[in-house]
Amino acid sequence: MAKAHKASDSEKLAELIIEGIQEKKGKQIQLLDLRDINNAVCDFFIICHGNSNRQVDSIADSVLEIVREKKGEKPLNMEGKSQAEWILLDYINVVVHVFQEELREHYALDELWADAKIELINE
Repeated sequence: MAKAHKASDSEKLAELIIEGIQEKKGKQIQLLDLRDINNAVCDFFIICHGNSNRQVDSIADSVLEIVREKKGEKPLNMEGKSQAEWILLDYINVVVHVFQEELREHYALDELWADAKIELINE
């Protein structure tokens, strides 16, 4: 994501979200850049997974806290927090998907958006 030009708001937001995920050791973080895809719902999808409901919930909480503290933003919408199997945080231009590993494999969002530029942040 390092570019010569000034980073956009959605790029800065994505960086903060990734920081929040890494803080709680989210696994296989993927940044899907959808900006060149016609009719894309947002600029970026960020996908990761945790090993348990507790870790999935912790990852989402970490993202919420870091984005709120450093950017002063809250998600427009949040879903799945009570079950903590697949938590979606919708920041309009950046949508975060925090899965349990089995659900991530089942839904395979990265395959649905195969036209996106996909950057693997960590294993």
